[in-house]
Amino acid sequence: MKFESLMKNLPAEYGGIDREMITRAYEFAKKAHEGQKRASGQPYITHCVAVANILAELNVPPVIVVAGLLHDTVEDTPVTLEDVANEFSEDVAKLVDGVTKLSNLPQVARDNLHQIETRKYGDGHDIFNSVPENGESHADKGLRSSQADLKKETLRKTLMAMGDDVRIVLIKLADRLHNMRTLSYVPEHKQKRIAQETLDIFAPLANRLGIWRIKWELEDLSFRYVQPKEFKKIAEKLSEQQISREEEINNIVTRLQTVMRQSQIDAEITGRPKHIHSIYQKMIEKDEPFEMVRDLRAVRLIVKDIPTCYMALGVIHTHWRPIPHEFDDYIAAPKDNFYRSLHTAVFYDDSKPLEVQIRTLEMHQDAEYGIAAHWRYKEKGRRDELYEQRINYFRKLMDWRRDVEDAEEFVSGMKSDVFEDRVYAFTPQGDIIDLPSGSTPIDCAYHVHTEIGNRCRGAKINGKLVSLDHILKTGDMVEILTAKQGGPSRDWLNANLGLVNTQRSRSKIRQWFKRQDREINIATGKNELEKELARLNMGDVDLDSLAKHFDLRAAENLYAAVGCGDISIKRIINKLSDLEEETRPLLPEIKTGTSTQQDKNAVSVLGLKGLLTSFAKCCNPLPGDEIVGYITRGRGATIHRRDCPNILRMMDKDRERIVKVTWGEPQKTFPVSMEIKAYDRQGLMWDVYNILYTEGINILANNQKIAHNIATINMTLEVRDIAQLSMILTRIENLPNVLDAHRLKPG
Repeated sequence: MKFESLMKNLPAEYGGIDREMITRAYEFAKKAHEGQKRASGQPYITHCVAVANILAELNVPPVIVVAGLLHDTVEDTPVTLEDVANEFSEDVAKLVDGVTKLSNLPQVARDNLHQIETRKYGDGHDIFNSVPENGESHADKGLRSSQADLKKETLRKTLMAMGDDVRIVLIKLADRLHNMRTLSYVPEHKQKRIAQETLDIFAPLANRLGIWRIKWELEDLSFRYVQPKEFKKIAEKLSEQQISREEEINNIVTRLQTVMRQSQIDAEITGRPKHIHSIYQKMIEKDEPFEMVRDLRAVRLIVKDIPTCYMALGVIHTHWRPIPHEFDDYIAAPKDNFYRSLHTAVFYDDSKPLEVQIRTLEMHQDAEYGIAAHWRYKEKGRRDELYEQRINYFRKLMDWRRDVEDAEEFVSGMKSDVFEDRVYAFTPQGDIIDLPSGSTPIDCAYHVHTEIGNRCRGAKINGKLVSLDHILKTGDMVEILTAKQGGPSRDWLNANLGLVNTQRSRSKIRQWFKRQDREINIATGKNELEKELARLNMGDVDLDSLAKHFDLRAAENLYAAVGCGDISIKRIINKLSDLEEETRPLLPEIKTGTSTQQDKNAVSVLGLKGLLTSFAKCCNPLPGDEIVGYITRGRGATIHRRDCPNILRMMDKDRERIVKVTWGEPQKTFPVSMEIKAYDRQGLMWDVYNILYTEGINILANNQKIAHNIATINMTLEVRDIAQLSMILTRIENLPNVLDAHRLKPG
């Protein structure tokens, strides 16, 4: 029945050959997925048909609908790409390959996986789970990071392919949309992760391509699982007022139709659908309650041409008072995803806000279908130029993508450079510079020209000197100050400093350092890495072993990668935090937890369950440290750093009371002591406190002394993990007059 519905929904311009090919694709996919079930219990082919149906609603060419039917065959069945190419075409095989997830996991010690079973869930991902007696097994722990790597690598592959063929992303969006519609069948602990990924990646992707029909639905479906309480509150309030609001909107539409007829304007007027996530975003942005959000009452006018749009706007503003600062002209200045429309808000007859959108039918089709609108008009021989503009714009946003091989960095770059909103700055000559939101003067310099970026030494914004971490705003006039020669600073790649915020700039900076002498990069990288490990009091790290986690042969290669900027210090610290017990005993994986206090679950005493544990105040162990336990008389086990002087003394006297412990459930905060040395100056402590405040760091103890104009500040802080500590130390060290900031050794 679902396939019959698909055939009825196919665009009228599809010919007999097209329909026959779609039928063959359905039979091919049905046979390939025979016996497979969705988490809902339905045959797997229902998902394929649903994806094809979403694509048909976009009015895409038949070959995309065929690929939608076949998109999971190569991943989940014995069917190969060669089979698809032979049965259909190379073009179909290319599209299927673009949305096929990687067939092999990253390097995982599969010999260690006992009692592993593969379960297919509603999101179409393979999730590996072992079946331990109690809790999570070592095999499960070992796979968590690998699964995260696989998902990021999958996204990287898909987005890379998408940059070459936008049809692939349409299939991927349709696939994700149906998976979100059926997310209720997925185990609860997976729902939030999948929904958050959809909000972070797929909804912004639909927005960047201008496909608002899919964007809105993905956002609302995701919001339902990411923040269920907020979703329920807004949904209930909308439901309570639904009947009265529908009647109210009908009256408003009737009134507007009368006004437009009197002004001899032919307009199709409808109430605009309410999107729960959009309402929530406006509540947060404007810090207003539900009742004050102007999006609650909204209408849309569709008129014949652009002059009529402005005529209709004038009529509305003549009859009702406009609300200040609520008018946007996206016709004269389209959004960066080519969205065009007039937006205004007025005080209606009842003195309550009413939001109004005015656009032509062509603009409306663009807003609903975005880049897919190209095919809706193709038969009429129009829109090709606009389609090419969209494609070229999108490819320009991603022109850095082939320089980034690390999957996590690639996905991060997509978020910063492609999915974020844009800012529009100006050169002193008046040229417009289109930049991702959050860009700095250095980002702007690299956007203008690579050499301008390399030689950037300062900037003026609207005629005033600013720091290089200044965040640009739309309308800023940016003047880059350059040196006659030289190159970028390695500090620009330090994510903790916020000097560079776009992947495009980071790629250009790394290219510059890669051209430098390898020996210089090795020396520089070694110095930076050893300095950071010493500062964090982690000088005993096996760097040769660590290098292998980055697919490098030895520590020397790791130094070179750090020196040229391929691998950041931040990534190394995060990797050290995430290493598994099997790889590095007693150096646990560190993740941001949800617990708000240290308790007996913070560590696990091997071989002893339910034993009371407490943290030793003499060394204040922090996640990321090597730790041991000491069995006390009547107070359970005390947890010490392995290099704690007290523990080292106990090793000789009471070795039998020393037990092996590992970090168990992650805690939100842990105490750590640090020392800051600086030339004394007015406002020094205020600057330090400001950094800690902005990062939400609690200060447990603080002591300072001044001798010979040198201030020594000893502080005990609560931090989440080593990675956060590294970031704090970096920011403090970059304050004026600060000489050094480091973690104190125990004892």
